[in-house]
Amino acid sequence: MTTQKLSIPGKVGYGLGDGASNIIWQTIMLFMAYFYTDVYGLDAFHMGTMFLFVRVFDALFDIFIGSLADRTRHRLGQFRPYLLLFALPFGICGALTFYTPAIGDTGKIIYAWVSYTALSMLYTLVNVPYCAMINNLSGDPVERVSMQSYRFACAALGGVVVSSVAMPLTHILGGDNLQRGYFYAMIIMGSISTVLFLMCFFMTRETRIPPVDMQASSMKSVMSDLGVLAKDKNWLSLFTLNVVNLVAGILKTGGAIYFVNYYINRPDLVSVILTIILGAKFIGSLLTPVVYKKLDRVFAYKLAMCIQAIIMIGLFFVGAQHVWVICLLIGVIHLINSSATPLQWSMLSDIIDDLEKRMGRSLSGLVFSTNLFAIKVGIAIGGATIGWMLTWGGYVGKAPHQADDAVLVIRLIFTVIPALLILSLIFILRNYSLHDKPPALHAEPVSAVKA
Repeated sequence: MTTQKLSIPGKVGYGLGDGASNIIWQTIMLFMAYFYTDVYGLDAFHMGTMFLFVRVFDALFDIFIGSLADRTRHRLGQFRPYLLLFALPFGICGALTFYTPAIGDTGKIIYAWVSYTALSMLYTLVNVPYCAMINNLSGDPVERVSMQSYRFACAALGGVVVSSVAMPLTHILGGDNLQRGYFYAMIIMGSISTVLFLMCFFMTRETRIPPVDMQASSMKSVMSDLGVLAKDKNWLSLFTLNVVNLVAGILKTGGAIYFVNYYINRPDLVSVILTIILGAKFIGSLLTPVVYKKLDRVFAYKLAMCIQAIIMIGLFFVGAQHVWVICLLIGVIHLINSSATPLQWSMLSDIIDDLEKRMGRSLSGLVFSTNLFAIKVGIAIGGATIGWMLTWGGYVGKAPHQADDAVLVIRLIFTVIPALLILSLIFILRNYSLHDKPPALHAEPVSAVKA
């Protein structure tokens, strides 16, 4: 197993891949719904139906690409070739998805479906291999945590770029024509994403590649591999954790704007809160190797979740007039959460090492893709939960003020409910057995490839 220390440029290079992904991903999360309804002119019903269908299809596509990547062998590596091959199409499609063609209502609906589906598929084609690539870069669990730290720091920076630059660019480049502004702005965002992915490709090197699996990438072999995962208690723990964790994450981020607007009654602070959240994520990701260096990763993760949940419950009781206390607590919550996230993802690498030792074949792509599937399920459930709870509380859209029951529900969505979900993660990890004594792995890398 390759245990040599990675250089800082190598770690930065790996991290740039998630910065590239997040430039497009955060644009989708923050602006796509508004773009389709208020700029593109798509009916809300068509938009909602499209989002649901594409997300379900894309989640299944994740698993297929993960299995395909596990069976890929190329002179450039196992996973890196996907970055080289699909970086440019991903950037181009990112821009074209935000283009508004003058082809009539039916034509625009078809264009939206085709472009959004294509973007989702290309995102999978670069992101699944990128996530799985970490196991081939190093076999050292400590180095993997460090790489995940760089990764999520770069992801946070990508989010900062989108939140601070994308919207002003639409007005600068488009003037009064927002359709043109969004398209031109996304040409720039897509170009940045492509460049960062290519930098990730050239700055990394896969040095441990498991033996090639002679099984064809058939449905039968994929189902066989999924059966192996379904019987593994460690994989089941992380899969369940990702679903629950993302539901909690969507509640505490998606509920932020409602909390600021209707509990604090300070709409002018929305951008401040978003900046605090993104800044805390960046700093927290960098702190991971320092704060948790001497702790067992599973114990450290559980401890971080417990502290985070306690602070979130405390936030529920802070009065709306204490704005700076609220801002401070929100920053601390996201700082703690982001510092623990690399630990969570490093557990997936341990699962892969254990499975590959026992099964004798590569399962990196499938393990990471199934957990990305879990993340997308969590996002879908979290988004639906916000809508259901707001409706239950009597929330009235675009109203300048909300009834007391609606405000109470908003506070619960942002604090107590995600806190309880986060506490449940400790229980979910009770069956996880791969602590900081990972199983023995391959003595030597099977092959080495030059970047």
